[in-house]
Amino acid sequence: MEARRVHRDANAILDLMIKQQKVQGKAVFGFFPANSLGDDIIIYTDESRTVERCRLFNLRQQLQLRNDNPNCCLADFVAPVGSGVADYIGGFAVSTGFGADELADEFAAQHDDYNSIMVKALADRLAEALAEYLHMKVRREIWGYAPDEALDNEQLIRELYQGIRPAPGYPACPEHTEKGTLWQLLDVEAQTGIQLTESYAMWPGAAVSGWYFAHPDSKYFAVSKIGTDQKDEYAAKKGWSAEQAESWLAPNLG
Repeated sequence: MEARRVHRDANAILDLMIKQQKVQGKAVFGFFPANSLGDDIIIYTDESRTVERCRLFNLRQQLQLRNDNPNCCLADFVAPVGSGVADYIGGFAVSTGFGADELADEFAAQHDDYNSIMVKALADRLAEALAEYLHMKVRREIWGYAPDEALDNEQLIRELYQGIRPAPGYPACPEHTEKGTLWQLLDVEAQTGIQLTESYAMWPGAAVSGWYFAHPDSKYFAVSKIGTDQKDEYAAKKGWSAEQAESWLAPNLG
């Protein structure tokens, strides 16, 4: 009964959001010529693939895996330089948080903490839903690498589709500062108003961002703990001091 009540209340707030149009969603996405070089992903300025626009730095699993499975890195899902394959990578940023804090504050000012929290929770869920919907459009139409995809809702929830959308700061690409490269590529702040804080958190908080990979074998994984050798190599690529490396990579250092 309690779950039904919460569901009913959430739908009422959702109806209010729609009717009053006080909460808005915004999105930006793009696709770029790319090839991998070791653990890096090179993004080119154009289809000639002669000039490097920027480079995405990735971490590779180093722990011993079960059944001698290979240690994964996101760069594995992009065709290598010299392979003859003209590959691509996509990026996106979405938010459904514009106006959410203000609406939540209106409820809080009326001492209605329940609906204040409900607004923020709904905004978070809507951001995830927008990211999921956009990814579906990308697969089936925009990038169009899976035009015949026909999955029901349960299959979508189980992510039984081709491709992944890992987010910087999450297990497959746990280092947050790579969001800065994504923001530059897509001009995210100018296009949507979604900002990055000094710690690379997103504002508004109801936001999702990440990369699109289309490789049929691409999958989510956790980098987990890395060794000093990879930490030092990654720091050199990023131009970091030892202290910066220890700070940004702290969750992955054993």
